[in-house]
Amino acid sequence: MNSTRIAILGIAMSALIAGLAMYYLQVYAFYDDVSAEDAGGVELTLVGTDARDPIVFDNFQAIDSDSSPLRFRACFTTGHSLAMLTETYEIYDTAEPLVAPAWFSCFDARAIGEALESGEAVAFLSRENEPYGFDRVVAVFPDGRGYVWPQLNHCGEVVFDGDPAPEGCPPVPEGLR
Repeated sequence: MNSTRIAILGIAMSALIAGLAMYYLQVYAFYDDVSAEDAGGVELTLVGTDARDPIVFDNFQAIDSDSSPLRFRACFTTGHSLAMLTETYEIYDTAEPLVAPAWFSCFDARAIGEALESGEAVAFLSRENEPYGFDRVVAVFPDGRGYVWPQLNHCGEVVFDGDPAPEGCPPVPEGLR
């Protein structure tokens, strides 16, 4: 084998190993299972207030990562009816579920998004601007299945682009300026 072929083989192997490592790091390495207690349970914001109210839930599964506030995902079930939830808690009209890693099989962002668009499921505000620029959103189906994810809000969209916070947003924390 001549030295050119050895060099090409070495480069190709290095690229393959680097690609596999990057894939593993993005999809698996930084996620941890999260307990319901560590996730703060499932809370919804009461209509007309900033007060959060914990709801009764069961079968909680969640993952999170310290590498990004957008990596949290959770699945649960609740016995609360959609009628009661919509009368009591703040509806989140701009909900767009974010894709979860394929191995976290209880969370199907496409199915959740389609159900929200069709009106089958309803999204609620859980936490606003925690952390700054992100809202925690909870979607509930009529059969009691529920899903939780973080979503970039209007404050974050503007501030993370380097512009001043729009009116109605809380003051930008020191570390984000």
